[in-house]
Amino acid sequence: MIHLDLFLGFLKVGCFAFGGAYGAIPLIRDIVMSYGWLSDEMLAYMIAVSESTPGPIMVNLATYIGSSQAGFLGAVIATLAVVLPSFLIILLITALLKTALKNKYVQAILRGLKPCVIGIVLATGIYMMLENCFGTISEIKVNMQAIGITALLVASIFGYKYFAKKKLSPIGLIILSAIFGIIIF
Repeated sequence: MIHLDLFLGFLKVGCFAFGGAYGAIPLIRDIVMSYGWLSDEMLAYMIAVSESTPGPIMVNLATYIGSSQAGFLGAVIATLAVVLPSFLIILLITALLKTALKNKYVQAILRGLKPCVIGIVLATGIYMMLENCFGTISEIKVNMQAIGITALLVASIFGYKYFAKKKLSPIGLIILSAIFGIIIF
C-alpha cells in the first residue's frame, strides 16, 4: 500500500507543481504531512539537503522520502512518479512539434530566426571576451591573463583545424579552457 501511496502522492506533485521547485515545496509538504511520512522539522532538513545536492529539489525530495518510507523500490517509485508528468508533456510537445516542423511557414520562421540567434550568441561572446580582457567602458582594466587564455584558445582552434583538418569540438574547447585556466591562474 505504501508504494501506491508514494506513487499517487508524488504523481500529484509532478502534475500540479507549477512555478519551479520552490513552488512545489508547499505541495510536497501537504502530501508528506497528510500521509505522515516526515515531521515538519525533518522535511525542512530534507529541503535544505535537497537544495545543496545536485539535481532538482523535487526529484531529490521524492527520492529521499520514497527511500525513507519504502527503501530502494520506494525511492524509484516516488522519483518516477514525480517526473512522469513532465516526461509525458515533453513527449507530447515533441510529437506536435515534429508535425509543425514540416509546415513551410514554420520552416521559414526558423530559417529567419537562425541568423538572429547566431548574432545574439556571437555578440554575447564578444562582449564577455572584451569585458574580461579589457574591463568595462567606465573602468578600463587590461587583464593580461585573460588575453593570454583567449589568444591560446584562438590559436588552438586554428591550429587544430590546420593540423587535424577538422574543427575542434566544443567539449575539447571547454577542456582546453579549463587546462589553460588552471595553468595561468
